[in-house]
Amino acid sequence: MTDALGRIWAIALNTFREAARIRVLYGLVVLVVGANLMAVVLGEMSVREEARVAQDIGVAATSLFGSLTAIFLGVFLLYTEIQRRTIHAIVSKPIERWEFVVGKYLGMAMVPTALVGMFALAMVVTLTWRGAPVTPAIAKALMLAWFEVLTVAAIAIFFSSFSSPFLSGIFALAMWVIGRLTPDIEAATQTAAPAIKWTAKIALEIVPDLHLFAVSGGQVDGAQVTVHDGFVSWSYVGLASAHAAGWIAALLAIACVLFRRRDFV
Repeated sequence: MTDALGRIWAIALNTFREAARIRVLYGLVVLVVGANLMAVVLGEMSVREEARVAQDIGVAATSLFGSLTAIFLGVFLLYTEIQRRTIHAIVSKPIERWEFVVGKYLGMAMVPTALVGMFALAMVVTLTWRGAPVTPAIAKALMLAWFEVLTVAAIAIFFSSFSSPFLSGIFALAMWVIGRLTPDIEAATQTAAPAIKWTAKIALEIVPDLHLFAVSGGQVDGAQVTVHDGFVSWSYVGLASAHAAGWIAALLAIACVLFRRRDFV
């Protein structure tokens, strides 16, 4: 078991170094700075709403750019090994394919995790600069956004284990959108035909409920929640993290099975 963990960690570190060399990610760092500058500008245009605007834009940008980064990396990093045919040298070594998939996921997840950390730091700096307090609600919202990003990364790895980058990107993006719109889809299909209602129900059952991680401005248990006042409890964050962990484990397990059966000849 120790040897397996060592191999997984080696693959994860190598994947992280490989991802860090992708120039697109440097553009995302610029977006981090740009999003916070936009929050400041929009806050200045509002009356006594600087902190509120900075919090809303900061949380939304963390979730959006973090998820898109996870999809991009999850789709391309695994496929790159196949395209370059380096996968032949890897699978010929004393390493299990499931170790390769898990290591790829962990290494790739480090990048959006670092991005979420940069967003959080930039958000704290912006709020402190505006003289606004950094409340526990902000910490909860950022932690939920992080769990969402990790779940989206597992979705991308799952599709990348058996499909092409183009289709994997389309499927992962569609799954992210559906997961985000779970309550809206449920409400829209209430008055639909039975066939549509059952189709939507089945689709929602096999898609992670990503709306759990982006609840600010919505309702939880019939109560309005927001990062500005009356946000979710830490127990909710814990349940949401357990939901994310369950989906990540399931998606990686299926990805490992599919990747094991994949023929690279």
